Amino acid sequence: MAEDWSAVAEAINARANELALKQKEIAERSGVSHAIVREIQQGRIKRRRSPRTLEALSIALDWHPEHLSAVLQGKRPPEVTPSAESFDPLVPLLQTVIRELRGLRAQVGTLTSRLDDRSSQKD
Repeated sequence: MAEDWSAVAEAINARANELALKQKEIAERSGVSHAIVREIQQGRIKRRRSPRTLEALSIALDWHPEHLSAVLQGKRPPEVTPSAESFDPLVPLLQTVIRELRGLRAQVGTLTSRLDDRSSQKD
C-alpha cells in the first residue's frame, strides 16, 4: 500500500488545532526540527521519514506512539489506553520527561548548526 503523507498532514493539523499547538511547539515537544514539522504539516515533501520521527510527533500530540505510522499506511491508529496510565502514575511523567529531552536535543542540534556555520564563515 502506498504511503499517504497528505493523511499524515491532515491528522497532525487537526490535532494541532485541537490542542492549540503551533509548529514551533510541536517541534519543541517532539524534538523534531521545525523545518521537518513544517514540511510534514504542509504535505509538500513526501519523502521517507524515520519511524522515530513519526513516533516522536505522535507522542508530542498525545497519541499512541504508532498513531502516525498507522495513518501513513492507511490503517486504523491504535488507541491510547487510559487504564494503563491509571495503574502507573509514572507513565505520564516519563512521557513528559521524554518530550522535554527531545526538545532539548533539538535545541542543542540547532545551536551546534549555528556554531558550525559561524566556524565555516571564519575560515
